[in-house]
Amino acid sequence: MSDQQLHRVIIERSKCCGYGLCAAICPEVYKLDAGGIVYVDSDLVPDALLETAREGAAACPAEAIVVQAPA
Repeated sequence: MSDQQLHRVIIERSKCCGYGLCAAICPEVYKLDAGGIVYVDSDLVPDALLETAREGAAACPAEAIVVQAPA
């Protein structure tokens, strides 16, 4: 495991309205549960997926997703 710092996805599931735009844009990071609410398997975003993860977060009409830079 690399010791590099990775970006982190923060989701406010209570804000999610189930549009699914995040998962449509970046299915490698964002998943939808049976009710259509977003979740992630891991809140760490590999560098290779960072741009599409940011695009998926930005597409959320409810602003329920934030991609946070490493501290």
